[in-house]
Amino acid sequence: MKADRTTDDDIEDLLRLHAPQVLGALVRRYGHFDPAEDAVQEALIAAAAQWPEDGVPENPRGWLIRVASRRLTDRLRSDEARRRREETVAALTPADAFVAPPPGEGPSGLEGRAPSEDDTLTLLFLCCHPALSPAAQIALTLRAVGGLTTAEIARAHLVEEATMAQRISRTKRAVRGAEFRRPEPEDRDRRLAAVLQVLYLIFNEGYTATAGPDLHRTDLAREAIRLTRAVRRLLPREGRVTGLLALMVLTEARTPARTGPDGELIPLDEQDRSLWDRTAIAEGTALAEEALAQGPAGDYQLQAAIAALHGEAARAEDTDWPQILALYELLMHRTPDPAAALGRAVAVAMVHGPRAGLVEVDALAGAREGRHYRLDAVRAHLLERAGESDAARAAYRAAADGTLSEPEARYLRMRADRLIP
Repeated sequence: MKADRTTDDDIEDLLRLHAPQVLGALVRRYGHFDPAEDAVQEALIAAAAQWPEDGVPENPRGWLIRVASRRLTDRLRSDEARRRREETVAALTPADAFVAPPPGEGPSGLEGRAPSEDDTLTLLFLCCHPALSPAAQIALTLRAVGGLTTAEIARAHLVEEATMAQRISRTKRAVRGAEFRRPEPEDRDRRLAAVLQVLYLIFNEGYTATAGPDLHRTDLAREAIRLTRAVRRLLPREGRVTGLLALMVLTEARTPARTGPDGELIPLDEQDRSLWDRTAIAEGTALAEEALAQGPAGDYQLQAAIAALHGEAARAEDTDWPQILALYELLMHRTPDPAAALGRAVAVAMVHGPRAGLVEVDALAGAREGRHYRLDAVRAHLLERAGESDAARAAYRAAADGTLSEPEARYLRMRADRLIP
C-alpha cells in the first residue's frame, strides 16, 4: 500500500474510473453479468472502507479485480442452484472458465490487458443492447458503467429506490446470456449510435432536468461527460464521439450563468457571459473543430459547431445567427429532429424577424400530435418580441402548465405576469 493518504473525493473518482473496467473483466471471464455486478459493488464498498485508512494499492484495478473475483467465486460456490448451472455451462466451455485468478497472477492476468482492450466500451455496448428500452439502457449504464448506486439513480429519475431496483433487475435479466463482446463491424455503427444517444440523454437530463425542484443535476451532467471522455479515449478518431464531447463541454460551460441567486432560470440571451467557463469553451471549441475534421459532419458535430458559435459571442447581440441558421439547415437536412427543428425556428426569428419565426413554430405545432411546452415557450417569446402581449401571456402560461420542471414553470409564469397591463 502507498503511505500517502488520499482524499475521499480522490478515492471516489478512482473507484468510478475503475468500476466499469473491473466489471468488464469479470463478465468477460465468468460470463455472469448480474452476480459479477454485485461482486464488483462489494469490492467497491470494501475499497471505500479500507483505502482511506490503509492507502490506495499500487495497482488499484488489480486489487478490485482480485477482491471482486473472490466474492464472485464464493457466491457461485455457495449457491446450490447457481452451482448446478455452472456444471451445465462447464460441459460446454473450457475447463478453466470459472476458475478464479490464482494468487499472485497480478498484472499478467485479468488486469493485464493493454489499454486498447479496455472493457469499458464493450460494457457500454452491452448496457445499450437493442433489446432494452432507452430508459432501461440509461439506468443500466448509470449503474454498471457510471458506478452510481441504485439510490442515486432513483433520485435522478424521481422514483422510489425499490422501484428503480426492480427496474434494474429486470434490465439485467433482459441481457442475461448476451455475449460480452463488441459488435460485429456491420453492426458497430448502429450500436455505437445507441451508446452515444444514451450518453446524450443522460447529459440532457442533468443539464435541464425534466421534472423536480432543480434545474440542473450536476451529478448526471458530469457523469455523462466523464463517460463520453472515456469513450473518446478508446475511439479518439471517431468524429461522432469527439463531436458529442464537444457539445457537452460547450453546453456545460454556460451552467454558472443559467440560474440566479434564488435558483431562477436565466435564458441564454440574458446571461452574464463573464460567468461562463472560458477554459471549457476553449476546450469545447477545439474539440468541435477536431470533430469536423474527422469526417463527414454528423448530428453531434453540427450541434457542437452551433454551441461553439454561441460560446464565441461575448454579447448576445454578437451571436452569428446567419451562420447558426445555416448549420441548422444542414442539421435538418440530415435529421428532422423536433428539437433541431425548434432551434432552427429560433434562428429563423433571429435572422428574419419574430413573425418569420412564428410561421415556423406554428408549422411545427401543426405537424405533431399534442403540444410540447417548449413549443409554447418559444412561441410566447416570439409573440412578445412581435408586440402581441396578450397572446404571449397566454402562451407563457400554457408552457408553464406543460412543464414538470419547477424552475422552468416559475420562470414562464414570471414572464407571463410581466406582460399583465
